[in-house]
Amino acid sequence: MMIPACLLADLPRGEAHRLDVDPPVSVFHTDDGELFAIDDTCTHQDASLADGWLEGCEVECPLHASKFDLRTGAVDAPPAKLPVRTHEVVVEDGMIHVRLSTDAPNLPPCIASRLAGGPA
Repeated sequence: MMIPACLLADLPRGEAHRLDVDPPVSVFHTDDGELFAIDDTCTHQDASLADGWLEGCEVECPLHASKFDLRTGAVDAPPAKLPVRTHEVVVEDGMIHVRLSTDAPNLPPCIASRLAGGPA
């Protein structure tokens, strides 16, 4: 499924834009002008990666400093162990669109338990 995210002109380099889908997705615009989309929630604990620190093609989680590669979703620093999903980014007529992955997300235990009907 392809969803509109925002205008390219409205997403400065070095910034992120969070999409309120389920689970949330964020689009990152690197200082080099590249665009990447990944699941917004850290796989270790419920924290928004859009609120993290972007350096090159990595984002650092604001909660416990896990780092994720925006190109692959791979986790590059603990405490997170699982990667985040990546999504395809398409720019058409100045609008950023995200084609959502059909892979299952790697959600942190607190969210996965809640979605499965376990204790919050």
